[in-house]
Amino acid sequence: MFSLLQPVISQQKKITAEEEAAYTKTVTQRAAKIATSLAIPDSLKAIKVRDIIADQYRNLNKIYTKRDNEISTAKKQLSADKSALNSKVKELEDKASNDLKKLHKKYLSKLSKKLTAEQVDKVKDGMTYGVLHVTYNGYNNMIPNLTAEQKKQIMAWLIEARELAINAESSEKKHAWFGKYKGRINNYLSAAGYNLKKEGEDWQKRIQATRVAGKLTP
Repeated sequence: MFSLLQPVISQQKKITAEEEAAYTKTVTQRAAKIATSLAIPDSLKAIKVRDIIADQYRNLNKIYTKRDNEISTAKKQLSADKSALNSKVKELEDKASNDLKKLHKKYLSKLSKKLTAEQVDKVKDGMTYGVLHVTYNGYNNMIPNLTAEQKKQIMAWLIEARELAINAESSEKKHAWFGKYKGRINNYLSAAGYNLKKEGEDWQKRIQATRVAGKLTP
């Protein structure tokens, strides 16, 4: 599972040149894959976009590493005072959250200077494994008679989930954001009268029927 964070680093241990090189290679390759998907004709511009994305991974890593190191120190210093420790941990997590919001805004500003709005969305999809579209299409396939208003609401929530998932520190936590919003969507659809269990079962039957029909086709 890919993580934005470098190998576990204690405050007493500094990363080696090999670890730094490996991390740089990983984020550069990941950024290059996303930049390539944009099919930017100007090679120099493509490289600049790649570097902006790679730098974002690095900057996210710095925020999370700083937070984790400071929490680790707090646990050692305040181990005898649980209340004080909990308060300090919350303070550090809140600070990291604020730093992420500021970084997110700057990142999108940099991308917007180089890319169209559609391309920026593709970068967001690349950083979140395309989960938004997979999930949206899944709901549409599961419930073919969704109204235009319901589709619009589902997409709005998934866009919101993607905006948060971009900054998550691992693939697991990126998926967790979408999982949280899927719960909200499911509650919304249930309140609208849909039996999601039955809709899901019917969808699987349609998929199976399609597979059987495909095998029977000469």
